[in-house]
Amino acid sequence: MAGESFDLVVIGAGSGGVRAARIAAGHGAKVAIIEEFRVGGTCVIRGCVPKKLYVYASRFKDLFEVAPTFGWQVDTRFDWPTLVANKEKEISRLEKAYVAGLERAGQGVEVIRDRAVIVDPHTVETVKGGRRLATKYILVATGGHPNIPDIPGKELGISSNEAFDLPALPHSILIEGGGYIGVEFATIFAGLGVHTTLVYRGTCVLRGFDEDLRQGLDAGLELRGIRRIYETNVAGLRKSGADIVASFGDGTEAPFGAVMFATGRNPNVHGFGLLEAGVTLRSDGAIEVDAFSRTAVESIYAVGDVTGGMELTPVAIREGQAVAETLFNDNPTAVDHSLVGTAVFAEPEVATIGLTEEEACTHGDVDVYVTRFRPMINTLSDKTDRMMLKLVTLAEDQRVLGVHVLGPGAAEMIQMAAIALGMKATKADFDRTFAMHPTAGEELVTLKAPSYRYRAGKKLAA
Repeated sequence: MAGESFDLVVIGAGSGGVRAARIAAGHGAKVAIIEEFRVGGTCVIRGCVPKKLYVYASRFKDLFEVAPTFGWQVDTRFDWPTLVANKEKEISRLEKAYVAGLERAGQGVEVIRDRAVIVDPHTVETVKGGRRLATKYILVATGGHPNIPDIPGKELGISSNEAFDLPALPHSILIEGGGYIGVEFATIFAGLGVHTTLVYRGTCVLRGFDEDLRQGLDAGLELRGIRRIYETNVAGLRKSGADIVASFGDGTEAPFGAVMFATGRNPNVHGFGLLEAGVTLRSDGAIEVDAFSRTAVESIYAVGDVTGGMELTPVAIREGQAVAETLFNDNPTAVDHSLVGTAVFAEPEVATIGLTEEEACTHGDVDVYVTRFRPMINTLSDKTDRMMLKLVTLAEDQRVLGVHVLGPGAAEMIQMAAIALGMKATKADFDRTFAMHPTAGEELVTLKAPSYRYRAGKKLAA
């Protein structure tokens, strides 16, 4: 090894990398973290945080619609540049907070604003500054980037990266994709007054989620005027005056003010010297790691989206902390990914923890409890949105296998339900909990009898 000496060099200052660096430094390690863009990564700079702020902005439309039923007379006007400017102010504040946290950890983490290349299993070099860092361990936490379909005219489209900072709102937008990003941005743009169309190659949004959540969200998108086109895709784009004309897989065409691709993300693995250092990539291009986030090279670790696992910020954070515990606290830690809750901040909101109804049936006989009702905030109006709450339990001992919520506050409810599932709670444990009235969450602890059952894989009436 040659050059400046460190115990850990982290490449990428997103959520996972920052957590690993901070915890490692707290355990006494000498740490450097290298970031070529902005500290905070996808979540803080161009993902979860700005997305949630824009979701809040879009939800005022629903509040304004019911406000008159509570006696309020509302005259509203939306200003896009104000939202963009305030978003930028907040993520700049968060970036400074992340940097301050790194500098306070242990003897301080050195933050290097540059691009890094792995020279060998114990050496990292910065591209612009030409610094050569010798290190015991390297952690790759470079995240991912939006996947853009390779179609004619693809350069005319945007991704979620650009959507946050458009110079002006388009009069209409086509969004391709039916996952988290697609449905969240569809409800953002629709809530801000943009005529929104969603196109998805599947038969319904949110593939892999519980079917009631999928169908409930689809109905909610319909109520908000979002047009959905299923079982096709965008085959090409071309410019026509101020608009972009999208050609679909079935041969039809339509003009839009903007076209956004929400067609997945790819791991950032190129240009870092990974293959040259001996790191193995999976067939999908992600870094192959073991249960302790170690790559094929003993001294090189990887966490977060770059490993192709669950692309969720809390997962990257937990993995980053586990690496620091393993390497610098004599506490070998493998992350258990078997019970991770997740939320989709669309409108209506979707959140889930545990097994879907379909998955649970593969574990034995199950009971399913479902309730649907209008959110209380809408009961004075003619809005027809419905909430849905579902418990899926094992028939034998009534252990709760899955909780699924659609509607206002879904994510907050699931965050609390996740604690119960982590403790292997049963339906009886839920039933012993006093209801807090009037809340939507009380429905999770007042479900009396199964709505239906599965026995030997067959759905039966309760």
